[in-house]
Amino acid sequence: MAQDIKPTRKNLMEIEDRIELSERGHDTLEQKRDGLIMEFMDILDQAQDVRDDLEANYETAQKKINMARAMEGDMSVRGAAAALEEHPEITVESRNIMGVVVPQIESSKVKKSLDERGYGILGTSARIDEAAEAYEELLESIVLAAEVETAMKKMLREIETTKRRVNALEFKLLPELYEGQEYIEQKLEEQEREEIFRMKKVKAKKEEDEDEEEEEEEAEQAAEEAAAD
Repeated sequence: MAQDIKPTRKNLMEIEDRIELSERGHDTLEQKRDGLIMEFMDILDQAQDVRDDLEANYETAQKKINMARAMEGDMSVRGAAAALEEHPEITVESRNIMGVVVPQIESSKVKKSLDERGYGILGTSARIDEAAEAYEELLESIVLAAEVETAMKKMLREIETTKRRVNALEFKLLPELYEGQEYIEQKLEEQEREEIFRMKKVKAKKEEDEDEEEEEEEAEQAAEEAAAD
């Protein structure tokens, strides 16, 4: 790259400006990367808690539904589930974490009272109520897990993208710019030394010519004086 640059003062100034801009960009991206990693670690801790809760709620829901089936029969359980008229609602918004847009999922109408579940209190037992409540808890865990997992994946992709940009600046662009700067500076120094050397030679030649002219003038003057005598 360096050999393709014309060694001029203008190009040197342009490279120095690019170096300054790239260094600032590198520092900014490093700060962003470090901030994203810290945010990601917080989300990772949250994700682990959410996963643990999800697994626990899933096991509980399975136990409750199996108990309800055993005590009430599959037909009663299916009938209670089909009686639900008002289904849960999911709304997705977004929030910004250091420039990364992540989803914010809100659920409503998930947990219901006995009279909101649609099936009659008479003809059903507490087993079905417990199973319904357990699955409501599970659904809320699933919604939260979806939000956290999606945020974690988007943060991770942004971290990888930022790391690649930092590495591209640190290991490719900046070294090339430094090399170009050094090349131009060396060439300009060589040109300056050559110019100084050339000026010295011109000065020496001029002084030599002046000395020769003085000698010629002195010789002519001596010749004229001798002829006059």
